[in-house]
Amino acid sequence: MTPAGSLLAARDLRKTYGTTAALDGASFSIHPGEVVAVMGPSGSGKSTLLHCLAGIITPDSGTISYAGRELSAMSDAERSALRRSEFGFVFQFGQLVPELTCVENVALPLRLNGTRRKDAERIALSWMERLEVDDVGAKRPGEVSGGQGQRVAVARALAASPKVVFADEPTGALDSLNGERVMQLLTEAARSANVAVVLVTHETRVAAYSDRDITVRDGRVLGLEYAE
Repeated sequence: MTPAGSLLAARDLRKTYGTTAALDGASFSIHPGEVVAVMGPSGSGKSTLLHCLAGIITPDSGTISYAGRELSAMSDAERSALRRSEFGFVFQFGQLVPELTCVENVALPLRLNGTRRKDAERIALSWMERLEVDDVGAKRPGEVSGGQGQRVAVARALAASPKVVFADEPTGALDSLNGERVMQLLTEAARSANVAVVLVTHETRVAAYSDRDITVRDGRVLGLEYAE
């Protein structure tokens, strides 16, 4: 049974690679505008959980529902469309396109969804201003600092007005000062736009920005599996 009011919920997910169980009955839920930190040691299954929730990989068994729709019932094309339009992503190393300027990187999800270039870049610049990187719009990723690049990546994740942002170790490559600023801006922007954030981290100072945290160990979610 999906928890009332949840936007994204998973129950009893199992995923095995060879003889290794990456997920062994993991359950999870998140509500609109909520920030949930997924914690656990390296190899615990937390990134596999994120990738299943985002429809990037398919669990061997279990159910995942998003906005009342079952992800496993969708075609690959439907899941890809979902990731373009309703899911945003922030990775540890940003993964910006080096050949594009920063504003073009932020506008990219909008352009892929058919938004005209002028409109896409106007929206991109507004998000870059909120993330305090509008001054590097004309620069390429290799010309900006790590902290600036990661804030550009956050702006890109939010530019297409997603319902859920998946952030996988978003501060892992940053020093503590830049990491704190990225987390502050990410969570403030997401909450103001009522965007849910699934935040994978092993750092307690990063998890402190969440509304609640869960721990994944040996492929299982420990403690309360669903938010009430």
